Amino acid sequence: MAVDDQAKIQYTEELHAWQFHCIQARDVKRMRAERLERSRTHMAVTKAPREQMNRDRYVELKKILEERRREIMSEVQGRMRDVRAEGAGSTVQGVLDAAESSEADIQDEIEFALIQMKAETLNKIDEALRRLEEGTFGYCFECGEEISERRLRALPFAVRCKDCEEAREVAQQRERLMAQRRGAASLFLDMQG
Repeated sequence: MAVDDQAKIQYTEELHAWQFHCIQARDVKRMRAERLERSRTHMAVTKAPREQMNRDRYVELKKILEERRREIMSEVQGRMRDVRAEGAGSTVQGVLDAAESSEADIQDEIEFALIQMKAETLNKIDEALRRLEEGTFGYCFECGEEISERRLRALPFAVRCKDCEEAREVAQQRERLMAQRRGAASLFLDMQG
């Protein structure tokens, strides 16, 4: 079999795999939309005002979220002070050589990424506090079922139950794998053409 025939067969297989993936993705999107609608309906039906929620549980969860928020705010403010102090210190030291400058830039990027991650966590905590006030806190966005107490204690701003989160992670992993395969296939075809 000629190389061109093998390339055509591989291309055809990749095309069929991609078409199958598109069909699956469309079905997954439809199923997600249906689950989201069921979840909203379920939450609308089961939405309990704050007064109906076990008062002790409400107070405890709010305390956990607010404490976590304070810890992160303190950490972010500390990191920001450190970054500012290091920036001011570097101008006093004078000109850095290229290696020192590059290392400092990398360190600054790492610090910025850490601060950004903490800011995203703060947004999630604020959203969880809002849901707690509304009475929708603790229900899975995907299936509408109650998120386990154990999961909420470990990750108080969780928006999915363990099963739905695992399914989401598997779907994301599958999507990344398909993207890698598409990239490799296009690279192969570019090399052939």
